[in-house]
Formats: sequence, C-alpha cells, structure tokens
Amino acid sequence: MTSTFEQTKSAWLAELRKQKAWVEKAVAQLPDDRLHTPIAPSTNPVSVIMKHLAGSLRRRFTDFLTTDGEKDWRHRDSEFVVGNEPREEIMAGWERGWSVALGAVEALTDADMARTVTIRAEPHTVPLAVTRAIGHCAYHTGQIMLISRLLAGDSGWEWVTIAPGKSAEFRRQMSDRFGA
Repeated sequence: MTSTFEQTKSAWLAELRKQKAWVEKAVAQLPDDRLHTPIAPSTNPVSVIMKHLAGSLRRRFTDFLTTDGEKDWRHRDSEFVVGNEPREEIMAGWERGWSVALGAVEALTDADMARTVTIRAEPHTVPLAVTRAIGHCAYHTGQIMLISRLLAGDSGWEWVTIAPGKSAEFRRQMSDRFGA
C-alpha cells in the first residue's frame, strides 16, 4: 500500500507537471512576436510572467530544505522588465526553474514532511511551502493561458482545458476511461 506521504508527493508532482504542460501548450500557440506583448497598460506580457515564475521556482527550490526560499542571487525586480529575448531563451529559463522545483519535490522523503523551511524568513512546514508554490504556479498559469488565448485569437485556438460546449463529451470520455 502506498503511504500518505507518497500519495501527497505524487499529487504535488502531478499538479506541478499539469501546470507546466498547460502553459507550454498555450504558449506554443502564441506567435513569437506576441510573447512580449502586454494586453493592457501596466500588465505583464507572457514572457515576463514566465521569467518570473521560473525565477521563483528556481529560487524557492534551490537548497529547499537548508536555505531560505529568498536567495541573494535572485534579482526579482529584473524579471519584470520587458525584454526582447527569443522564445528559446525564455523556454530555457523556464525549463531550468521547473527542473529545480520538480527535482526538489521528487527528492523529498517522508522524514522531510516534519521539517520547517523559511521563505523570506517566515517559517513554513514543507507541505505548506510546496502547496504555496503550487498556488503561485496556478495563479500565473491562468494568467499565461488567458493572455496567450487573447493574443493568439480564437481562430484555430486549441483548448488546453475543456473547450466550451464540450463538457458532456469530456465527461463521457472520462467515464469510458475510468468507468462509470
């Protein structure tokens, strides 16, 4: 039988991987020339949100159990500067951040669940710190998906989640897959 810890860790990893995949599927539909386009004044374009989330994941999960989640080497404010980086550079930074985060969560042991880590000197249990990171990812995943869809346009948009008007079909597929 799988332990509660293993079930929890598996759920965290599944959710993190789902958020990552959703962003990647949405961003793949966004033309390169729109990556740096804000949808309104004082809003962040997809490239900035991706840089920010990757930086946050890299910072939080580097030496996750032994150092504060805020690192001196990270310059958070610079992540919010709109640049002209090519898609490949944005995606490389994205992969670095996710690799660190997923690796740290995969490496957790049952004994780590009782540990305390800090984020900006504030103590968090390991489960709280991981859950907080997942919430942060979900917040920015929604932003990126919405902005990508708006900038890519409806013509030919491939829905990342259940498409409008397709809920019943999705339920049937899930019932067929997992049994009613």
